[in-house]
Amino acid sequence: MDFATPTPGPAVDETALSPGFAAIPAPQSTTPSVTPLRVVHDTGGVDLAGAERAAAQFLDALGIDTGTESLHNTPGRMARAYAELFSPRPFDLTTFPNDEGYDELVLARGIPLRSVCEHHMLPVVGTAHVGYLPGHRILGLSKLARVVEHFACRPQVQERLTKQVADWLQTQLEPKGVGVVIEAEHTCMTLRGVQATGSSTLTSTLLGTLRHDARSRAEFLSLTGLTA
Repeated sequence: MDFATPTPGPAVDETALSPGFAAIPAPQSTTPSVTPLRVVHDTGGVDLAGAERAAAQFLDALGIDTGTESLHNTPGRMARAYAELFSPRPFDLTTFPNDEGYDELVLARGIPLRSVCEHHMLPVVGTAHVGYLPGHRILGLSKLARVVEHFACRPQVQERLTKQVADWLQTQLEPKGVGVVIEAEHTCMTLRGVQATGSSTLTSTLLGTLRHDARSRAEFLSLTGLTA
């Protein structure tokens, strides 16, 4: 992150003040502003035409006739759909100085999550609960959802996804603690194989104070709907 030089406040025209009033200098910020980190996922170059050809061969190998009017454009739709699933939107990691010294838990609950199981390339759908104990800076709340999306938009396993979100926030924000809980349905388990319809998978990662302090950990798990 780069630090920008604070700009001075506007000058005061003392001649415009009423008699008997002294000029009061504009307050000067002692905290340098921080340039937001631009977060962009490197897709490595997407070849939609190649993906469409491969999708057509894939369907053909499974005995699906793509020559019908209904299925003729399906390989292209498949290619574009997976390209979208694997392409998180870029965002700026906007943070602000914690001037008030806020030291209680900040928690975003029920963040919608969608990913793809890397073992079967089938959808994973669920919610994420992400919280942190602020240090010197606080995070724009929408960025918690952006970070989840950033790591979810790729072939994943839920255990890795949970830890990636927590570790990244711990590194970039330097809070006193981070907690991430993800609850998701894996269609590779509910629609095929064991066909465990209605089942969900729960994973968590706790770092810093939320891991080592029993009271903080209990508060976080309670607010996410879990027990300590």
